[in-house]
Amino acid sequence: MKKQKELLFNASEFGENFAWGVSTAAYQIEGAFDSHGKGPSIWDTFTALPKAIRKRENAKVSCDFYHKYKEDILLMKSMNIDNYRFSISWARVLPNGTGTINEIGLQFYNDVINFCLAQEITPWVTLYHWDLPQSLEEKGGWTNRAIIQWFSEFTKVCANAFGDRVKNWMVLNEPMVFIGAGYFLGVHAPGKKRLKNFMPAAHHAVLCQAEGGRILRKLVPNANIGTTFSCSQITPYRENNRDKKTAVKVDALLNRMFIEPALGLGYPVKEAPVLKKLQPYIKPNDMINCKFDFDFIGIQNYTREKVKYSLLVPYIRAKIVKASKRNVKTTLMDWEVYPPSIYNMIEKFSNYPQIKKLIITENGAAFKDKLEGENITDDERVRFLQRYLRQVLKAKQDGLNIHGYFVWTFTDNFEWAEGYYPRFGLVHIDFKTLKRTIKKSGKWFSEFLAN
Repeated sequence: MKKQKELLFNASEFGENFAWGVSTAAYQIEGAFDSHGKGPSIWDTFTALPKAIRKRENAKVSCDFYHKYKEDILLMKSMNIDNYRFSISWARVLPNGTGTINEIGLQFYNDVINFCLAQEITPWVTLYHWDLPQSLEEKGGWTNRAIIQWFSEFTKVCANAFGDRVKNWMVLNEPMVFIGAGYFLGVHAPGKKRLKNFMPAAHHAVLCQAEGGRILRKLVPNANIGTTFSCSQITPYRENNRDKKTAVKVDALLNRMFIEPALGLGYPVKEAPVLKKLQPYIKPNDMINCKFDFDFIGIQNYTREKVKYSLLVPYIRAKIVKASKRNVKTTLMDWEVYPPSIYNMIEKFSNYPQIKKLIITENGAAFKDKLEGENITDDERVRFLQRYLRQVLKAKQDGLNIHGYFVWTFTDNFEWAEGYYPRFGLVHIDFKTLKRTIKKSGKWFSEFLAN
C-alpha cells in the first residue's frame, strides 16, 4: 500500500509545461582541475589551505564528469530526466579570466551540450557557480569593480559559443552565499573576511547579475534568462519584539538584498540599515544598471532558519540558532527538515509582481546512505523529496507562480567546505572507483517522472 500511495503522487499533477530536472556545478563534479589548458580557480587555491576543507579533501578528480559526462547523461536519460542544469567553469574557458580563450575547454562544453541534445535532454546553463579564476582574485576578485568588465567578457564568450543551442540561462548562483561565505565569513573561497570586502563584492555581483542578463538578451535569440537565489524562510526564535525585528532584518539581508535591486526596488536599507555601508561603492546610474527584466527567478530552498537578537554579533545583532539545538529533524548539513519552507518562499517571491516565473532550481538533502550489496537505500531522502514536492504541488494548485523543479543534485559530489561527507545525490558515487549506482531516491524520482 505504501508504494502504491507514493506512486499516486506523480509529475503529471503539475501540468504539461512544468520543467523537471537535476542541477550540478562545474567545480563540484568535473575534476580534471588542470587538464587541457584549464587555469586555477579560487577553489583550487582554497582547497590547498591546511584547514579550509573537511579532511583536507579537494575536487581534483571528484566525480570526473569531465571524462564521464556521456555516462552520466545516459544515466539521466534512463531515469526520465529531460532537463539538465550545469555550470561553465570560467577558468576552463578563460584560463586567465580574460583574454585568450581555451578552445579545448570550450569544446568540452560544446560536447556536453550536443550530447544532451542528442539524448533529448534540454541543457540549462549557469554562467557563474562560484569558481572565479584565481588570476582575477589576485586583482581583487569580486571586490574590484573591474569584475563587471571581466564577467561581461566571460558572458559574451559563452553566449557566442553556446547560444545557438542553449536557450535556458542562469546568470549567477546564490550570490549571497558566494559573497557572504567567501568575502565576509571567510569559510568559502577565497577566504576573505570583514564588511569592507563584503560590501563592494555584493554590489558588484548585483551589477554583474543584470549586465549578464543584458548581454544574453542581446546575443542569444529567444533566450529564457534567469538567475538564482538561496532562499530560506526566516522565523523569530522567540515570540518577542526583538527577535521579530531581527527576523525581518535577516530576511532582508538573505532573501531580499539581491533580488530587489534587479526588480528596480533598490536595496532593503530600511529593514537592514547595515546596507547603508554600500553607499561608497554606488556610482551614478548604478541603481538603474542593477535592474534587469528576468524571464524567471530560481529559488533554491533547503530549510528554514530561526534567528534571535544578539548584542554580541557586530553589524547585524542577529544570530542563527542551529537546528541541532532546536530538537528538530535535521540533515547532515545540520539543516532543519521543514517542507512548508519551500511553499512559503514560493509565496514570498510570488508577491513581487515584477517576477514573471519562478522555478525551484535547487532542492535536496544530504543523509546517510545505506549500502546493501548493489543497492543504495536512502529512505530519508525519498521522504524529503516527497514532502517538499507536495508543498510545491500545493503552491501550484493554489495558483502561485511556480513552473519547474530541479533536484540538487544528480550525483554525490564535492560539497565545498564539507568535502565528500554530505551526499546529496540521486546517484551514489564510489569516489575510489568512480562507479555510479542509482539510489532508491533516484529510482523513486525516475518512476515519479515516468508516471
